Amino acid sequence: MWWDVILDALLDTLKLFPFLFLLYVLIELMEHNTKVGRASRALSGKWAPLVGSATGLVPMCGFSVMAAKLYEHRHVTLGTLLAVFISTSDEAFLVMLVSEMSWLNKLVSILSMCGIKLVLGAGVGYLVDVLSRRKEVSPLPEYDVHGHHVCDEPSQTPLPDAEGAYTACEHAHAEKWFLLYLVSPLLHALKVAAFVLAVNLLFGYLFFFVGEDVVIGFLRGSGYWYQPLVCAVLGLVPNCVSSVILAEVYAMGGIAFGSCMAGLVVNTGLGILVLFRRGGEWKRALVIAAGLLLLGIAVGYAVNAVNAALPPLNI
Repeated sequence: MWWDVILDALLDTLKLFPFLFLLYVLIELMEHNTKVGRASRALSGKWAPLVGSATGLVPMCGFSVMAAKLYEHRHVTLGTLLAVFISTSDEAFLVMLVSEMSWLNKLVSILSMCGIKLVLGAGVGYLVDVLSRRKEVSPLPEYDVHGHHVCDEPSQTPLPDAEGAYTACEHAHAEKWFLLYLVSPLLHALKVAAFVLAVNLLFGYLFFFVGEDVVIGFLRGSGYWYQPLVCAVLGLVPNCVSSVILAEVYAMGGIAFGSCMAGLVVNTGLGILVLFRRGGEWKRALVIAAGLLLLGIAVGYAVNAVNAALPPLNI
């Protein structure tokens, strides 16, 4: 029913909202050079792509959204963003766990997917960061000859910390902390949540009118060597329905393992939406989406080719 589409869209958005709020609190802490913000600069350290790839494996679309927002504010590199995007599978693993596949098949499938995604995400992340040869994270705060923090805006003045060092800024109008670390993050989170809700409704009704059975039937009848291409295109859809369908069809034996991998490598949950939401960055977002699509197709065909060359496993 049409009401179920609205309810699902609301629930998906509500599940994401706490991540958005905490994310914007973190961004404020980072951009005002607080102790938490300084500690969070580890997000751009040498382990960042590996940590990002491991984090993306958690079946929650909130992590891909957080990575996209951090990248938008230049607190993580492009490599770390791609590591999270590649390893993200949204709700696919959960769908496989409750499917009618044998437990051995579930175990082998999920562990294999996690392993491939972890290695691929980290590998691509490190490669992109090396090839870019430049830091995309925000620079460290500047200090004047007196050791005072140089503020970015004329309306700000240096703010001493508990030890008397001027390491952060304060607005000349003496805004209270709850405006900066509570109200502002809340408003930003609400704006993004409203955008996510609208997109969830759009794709929810799209799948509702097309029919999930039609999509599943199309995937199952697409042919072994066309499946990676079709699944990768489906994986681009920024909605949890795409990952759920891919996992369901794979569990039913309708698509090959490599074909499912193609779609899940491309699938970024709602993360890619954040990049397209910022008008001035749509070209970069388009390049990222195209790159993920090509990578997913390549992985899908490669895995299917390897599976075709190996003897079948009776599990």
